Amino acid sequence: GADEAGRGACAGPMVTAAVILSDLPSRQITGLRDSKLLTELARERVYAEIMTKAVSVAVVRVEPAECDALGMHVADIQGLRRALLRLDVRPSFVLTDGFPVDGLGVPGLAVWKGDRVAACVAAASVVAKVTRDHIMAQYADEYPEYDFADHKGYCTAAHQVKLESHGPCGIHRWCFDNVRRAARLVEP
Repeated sequence: GADEAGRGACAGPMVTAAVILSDLPSRQITGLRDSKLLTELARERVYAEIMTKAVSVAVVRVEPAECDALGMHVADIQGLRRALLRLDVRPSFVLTDGFPVDGLGVPGLAVWKGDRVAACVAAASVVAKVTRDHIMAQYADEYPEYDFADHKGYCTAAHQVKLESHGPCGIHRWCFDNVRRAARLVEP
């Protein structure tokens, strides 16, 4: 299964993940659900369990400049493809959340709300979200004026206030209108 985190954020990388889960009862992941349905604490616990029990996990960062160059949809598909191709075990079938991914050499199916109906996609959503949250917490140290640890780079009202006050920083995505508008607001 494959999913992403951060597609809708105007700052930071988009993170894609691919996960192959085991069908052994001893390697089942307790409490596995779509990352958006878990608390931060539960996500961290489930993430740790995925990382120890999954057959294979791969994670890819799609940096802001690449998101800008490709556009969010193409960046998303390429990130998912790269994550799936980086698995150290070749899957026999691939489920992706929302969008089909071609060029994998194996059959696949895009599933609407896949992170809510397929455990492998839910696992990928947790891995992508937790990884991205950790990255954004690191950026919060580098760019403290933006409060990235709180909003994780998503387009919240609090983030917009910071963006309009300070202008875009090195991890903002210029393909977002609000980032381009904010840059004009703070130009000398």
